[in-house]
Amino acid sequence: MWPDRRLLDLFGIEQPIVQAPMAGANGSAMAIAVSEAGGLGSLPCAMLDADKVRAEIDVIRQRTDRPLNVNFFCHTPPRPDPDRDAAWKERLAGYYSEFGLDAEASAPAVSRSPFDETMCEVVEQQTPEVVSFHFGLPEEALVERVKAAGCLVVSSATTVAEARWLENRDCDAIIAQGYEAGGHRGMFLTDDVATQPGTFALVPQVVDAVKIPVIAAGGITDGRGIAAAFALGAAGAQIGTAYLFTPESLITDLHREALREATDDQTALTNLFSGRPARGLMNRVMREIGPLSDQAPAFPTAGAALAPLKAQAEAAGAADFSSLWSGQAASLGREMEAGELTRQLVLDTAQRLKAMAAED
Repeated sequence: MWPDRRLLDLFGIEQPIVQAPMAGANGSAMAIAVSEAGGLGSLPCAMLDADKVRAEIDVIRQRTDRPLNVNFFCHTPPRPDPDRDAAWKERLAGYYSEFGLDAEASAPAVSRSPFDETMCEVVEQQTPEVVSFHFGLPEEALVERVKAAGCLVVSSATTVAEARWLENRDCDAIIAQGYEAGGHRGMFLTDDVATQPGTFALVPQVVDAVKIPVIAAGGITDGRGIAAAFALGAAGAQIGTAYLFTPESLITDLHREALREATDDQTALTNLFSGRPARGLMNRVMREIGPLSDQAPAFPTAGAALAPLKAQAEAAGAADFSSLWSGQAASLGREMEAGELTRQLVLDTAQRLKAMAAED
């Protein structure tokens, strides 16, 4: 029934639905459920060490023989900047005082590591069917090794220029990430969030610019969005926020409750929690400091100074300093098991596509 089967044939999946890899928010259980339902389950690895990645993939392989996507960040680690770190701590000093915390205490290390030699060896050993990247691609030699291991390579583009850049570097498919998407922007050729296009503007332009399959992402939560993605020329859809409502999601109860109450105008792009723009639900620190601050340290270090405040607030039942990642269509989310959600998305999309064909 699918109008474009390129993604199905490329990945060896039954349904053109990619479960977004959401670092810290999903693990093997969600990937297994989605893959078993015919979509492409994804394991986010940016916050895992090599041993944990191996262990998670082993669990997945024991429970499903369906294709798997493993995802990595490929940012350049920042140089130490003690002056900027100190200025950020000073900006947060009032909150530390409010909670009776020592602002001079050492902040915990933030675990978001880029794809490197060690992780490449894991990929070569585990050979997942798909390896996807965020923030561009790692160095050419590592990409060549991933492809030599028999893995397909996918990455996110937030502009047409980024899509062309990825295709020219031998990507097998491109995720066109619109402005509406939750979590971190995959932008890597620009840092200007003000000019980022939305999904409905980006997808058809990327489709026209490249020859490889395009996966639409951003604000797609139900069958209407997936059918629209096909109408725009996409070969599939990547869905993240909708899967945060599932029991397989690893988010906190506070995050889950905030998603249940979300409306269309409650998200914003913010760099306060990591140092890179990411879309999440508004909370106290975003409102009081402003969602975007030029004082926030470089990715991924900004969240370290917020961690003690987050812990204190969450202990008191508040998400005032927590990163509540969400796309703009969270209000369309439904609470059901991840496999059931995948199957329901397929049914909803089929009905929409059938109705569209009948009208033609």
